[in-house]
Amino acid sequence: MKMRESRFRLPFLILAVSLLCVADAATETIHFDTGGLSRESFPKNFVFGTATSAYQVEGMADKDGRGPSIWDEFVKIPGIIANNATGEVSVDQYHRYKEDVDIMANLNFDAYRFSISWSRIFPNGTGEVNWKGVAYYNRLINYMLKKGVTPYANLYHYDLPLALEKKYNGLLNHQVVNDFADFADFCFKTFGDRVKNWMTFNEPRVVAALGYDNGFFAPGRCSKAFGNCTVGNSATEPYIAAHNLILSHAAAVQRYRNKYQQKQKGRIGILLDFVWYEPLTRSKADNLAAQRARDFHVGWFLHPIVYGEYPKTIQNIVGNRLPKFTQEEVKIVKGSIDFVGINQYTTYYMFDPHQPKPKYLGYQQDWNCGFAYEKNGVSIGPRANSYWLYNVPWGLYKALIYIKERYGNPTVILSENGMDDPGNVTLPKGLHDTTRINFYKGYLTQLKKAVDDGANVVGYFAWSLLDNFEWRLGYTSRFGIVYVDYSNLKRYPKMSAYWFKQLLTRKEH
Repeated sequence: MKMRESRFRLPFLILAVSLLCVADAATETIHFDTGGLSRESFPKNFVFGTATSAYQVEGMADKDGRGPSIWDEFVKIPGIIANNATGEVSVDQYHRYKEDVDIMANLNFDAYRFSISWSRIFPNGTGEVNWKGVAYYNRLINYMLKKGVTPYANLYHYDLPLALEKKYNGLLNHQVVNDFADFADFCFKTFGDRVKNWMTFNEPRVVAALGYDNGFFAPGRCSKAFGNCTVGNSATEPYIAAHNLILSHAAAVQRYRNKYQQKQKGRIGILLDFVWYEPLTRSKADNLAAQRARDFHVGWFLHPIVYGEYPKTIQNIVGNRLPKFTQEEVKIVKGSIDFVGINQYTTYYMFDPHQPKPKYLGYQQDWNCGFAYEKNGVSIGPRANSYWLYNVPWGLYKALIYIKERYGNPTVILSENGMDDPGNVTLPKGLHDTTRINFYKGYLTQLKKAVDDGANVVGYFAWSLLDNFEWRLGYTSRFGIVYVDYSNLKRYPKMSAYWFKQLLTRKEH
């Protein structure tokens, strides 16, 4: 019985593989519905790219001289990551970067947003340089340029060097401001002759809220009432961490502008996540709740950077728990962006819960908002694999118009946007990702509408190039437009990748 079974299995496997190859070739010739979108739908120099982050794709976490980050420590907690996964190998971009850049170039993408692992450059956060790490980023950048892919370098994607966490409590200590500026300075000096687009932090709000309010992300600090943490204070620490993140960003920008920008002719910004918050009803209370949510979400960081102070809502609610900027700091913080990156995925309804004052104070409690995902029994949109991710394209339009109107129409890059499938999806099913194509089509249509209505958006980056290590979800969530077989790390572009290829084909003049 066994013998006969295996005799049938081999031809079937060969057939399956050959069908995949045929499908790959066929996908190149299929005509996809782009909803009327093409490169020509967007302004002349509009940039299209894909994005990843160091810990999620590189691998080689404890090799070639890289020091551990707070995530390397965090993933060791049993049961904290789905299936106890880590980023130790992830999808091994460290060795496979050429293949990945070739894929991007083949799909007609203009740019790649990657992140530089601080502890790969400075294993102890400061001091000694790991030149093997520097050599890796030089190889990556040089190969991108060779292939016509523009590098967009992000300096921090959740991965503080563990040494600084142990030395002085990381982001809770003002010392981090100078140490981050020194790291940034080194990167500008070393890579800035070729990298002209810099980002300081990815989603500092997520770092402060999930790292210090509910302990859901590294370093896993919170008050007992809000999470399973051994240490922390949700009432104060998220605000201290956020304050130091803003000051670190501003200090890095100051270094860039004072020492490098004139010669290198680059630009620098920050990447902020922004869920659109729509009032559940037309009541005044729900409208105020939605506005509080926006202030505590994107306003927490963008308001100081544009106007030199925290939103009045936050000041009034948080009171003396909120750190204050000195006059000198205001001068450095205010105007410290050449562009703002907006990571936009989803939208929720917000309502006023009419609750009494909370017993325990914390960042999320301070919002005093109720979240709703449906209205009159109708879902706000189809849900992706992730519990938090609903497909709501009109929310992207509203978010971009809000940034335009409230923050003086800054230059915006839509720096992340995408959706996930379950991690256990099979290769044939994973490649046939029509749901993702519909997601991108809907969001890009609304992006075009926002641009047509005057929002100063100059680029769009799909998250993500590859299926990869998805933080707490490990490998149980696939955001890539390229399927990765985790058993051998082979890459297979999905239908959505070829959809982009068609969309981004340049018209012959």
